[in-house]
Amino acid sequence: MKVSFVIPAYNEEALIGACLKSVLTEIERIKCEAEVIVVNNASKDATKKIALSFFNVTVVDEPIKGLVQARRRGFLVSKGELIANIDADTVLPEGWLDTVLSAFSSSSKLVALSGPYIYYDVSAHTRILTSTFYRVSYLFYILNKCVLRVGSMLQGGNFVVRRSAMNKIGGYNLDFSFYGEDTDLARRLNKVGDVKFSFDLPAYSSGRRFKGEGIFLVGWRYSINFLWATFMKRPFTVDSADFRDECLENRLPENAAK
Repeated sequence: MKVSFVIPAYNEEALIGACLKSVLTEIERIKCEAEVIVVNNASKDATKKIALSFFNVTVVDEPIKGLVQARRRGFLVSKGELIANIDADTVLPEGWLDTVLSAFSSSSKLVALSGPYIYYDVSAHTRILTSTFYRVSYLFYILNKCVLRVGSMLQGGNFVVRRSAMNKIGGYNLDFSFYGEDTDLARRLNKVGDVKFSFDLPAYSSGRRFKGEGIFLVGWRYSINFLWATFMKRPFTVDSADFRDECLENRLPENAAK
């Protein structure tokens, strides 16, 4: 199965390099058939230039700013059966692709697979809180998927979906721009196959939003939008703030920076 990595990027010159290094390292490690697509989403910095400096990375432009718009643009130009949606501040650990390919090869009913983030640049206290948040969210995931049967759960920026399933549900929902977009996608994909959230598929990510807005405000926004997208089928929060930081590559865990 060919894997298409779709990476939206808006003003990500500080972190896009570490992201692409980790993706290309994973591809080279297992030598799977793959393509890497960076969607330059109206960046005003050197994001596009840095992405183009990587061999075997395709850069496409999406002038309409928005996470879902960028994901959709990348999906439309991609060729793989598996679409790996990775954010520009995401760093893949060794073994990430092994988990993905094994899961999809083992089950034809699996249409989407996701896992949690490990935030590499936050305090131990914040990591404990985010870990607790994921475990509480997992309980809601089981409730919604197995009991209420109203949806499932995906972590935006760390999920893989089958192209055939995306085509069945009509692609991305442009009513969502940022908050709730992954929950809406999980809800609709759940109608055509198995959508699985697994702690066996972690990825590293920047905790810059926690530092910019505060962990409790961020937790509230994600929680209310999860519920709103699941039951009301629309976002609760429409606008989102952008948070960018100076280069954080020197703070990456050793095994994530390779």
